[in-house]
Amino acid sequence: MILKKYWFWTVSILSLIAICSALIAEFIFNLEPCSMCLKQRHPYYFIILIFIIVVVFKLQQKIWFYAGVQIASIYGIFYAFWHVGIENKILSGPEECSGGLHTSNNVSSLKEQIMTKAVINCEEVTWSFFGVSAASINAFIILLIFIINVVYLLNYHGSKKTKSI
Repeated sequence: MILKKYWFWTVSILSLIAICSALIAEFIFNLEPCSMCLKQRHPYYFIILIFIIVVVFKLQQKIWFYAGVQIASIYGIFYAFWHVGIENKILSGPEECSGGLHTSNNVSSLKEQIMTKAVINCEEVTWSFFGVSAASINAFIILLIFIINVVYLLNYHGSKKTKSI
């Protein structure tokens, strides 16, 4: 019953805390995010946006909010686990994430690589809490949102109860 009553607010506040934490780390503590870190913020922005829409328009039926949370969390899980895999050198990252340069016989090609190279390497852990990277913490949070949202959807929206005649 508590889940049904407070899940709308809980997932929204959790998303707001996640984004605020990332922005504080970036702009106050000068921890530059890599391209994968930036992609992991997208689900939280989306959840906050649909939360604002539901609140501003006073929508009573919030099923679209929960469906949006589910889609956003799937996107977030993909990038969070990919980033954790990159940090642990299990998976390779996208081209803009790598820290190395390709060998080249052409000076202009080498200059182009240097100019377009990402400043922050996705393989490097720039911040951790008790040895757990920010990407791992994010993976846990977004996975938790996904699982609880599934439970919520199945319990409160999964089956329509019909009255017997």
